[in-house]
Amino acid sequence: MYAKRGDLQVETEGEFAGWRRWTRDGFESHAGPFYHRMDEEGRITCAFRVARQHLNGLRNVHGGCYMAFADYCLFASASPVLEGPGVTLSFSCEFLDAAREGELVIGSCEITRAGRSIVFLRGTLKCGERPLFTFSGSLKRTKFHNLPLA
Repeated sequence: MYAKRGDLQVETEGEFAGWRRWTRDGFESHAGPFYHRMDEEGRITCAFRVARQHLNGLRNVHGGCYMAFADYCLFASASPVLEGPGVTLSFSCEFLDAAREGELVIGSCEITRAGRSIVFLRGTLKCGERPLFTFSGSLKRTKFHNLPLA
């Protein structure tokens, strides 16, 4: 299940009603909004609807947006085993296809190994059945708690 956090908001209206999002991270709030939810089997799915703010000059999703969303997916997917704060240690990705304004981007990850201090994951971003982006990363558990909001 999800760790109890005061910055985890459940949407109550619209397309993402019932989905969760973190409100503490100012960059994610600005770059997103990004959402996640857990199904009955414990699988976590992440999503965002492509808006104008996510686009590059060619009117495709900006590569940095994919990367920021994929990092969000890593943390959402690792949250049941991370059990507290963490930082990204490594991140690797491949750009496969472009998403356009109005499309729904879905992210999913799998934990490949959860050690005592590091969690390893890999994932894919898709639009329908169309793969857009693949990625892998490792997250390090940290001892930082109750960090001040700047």
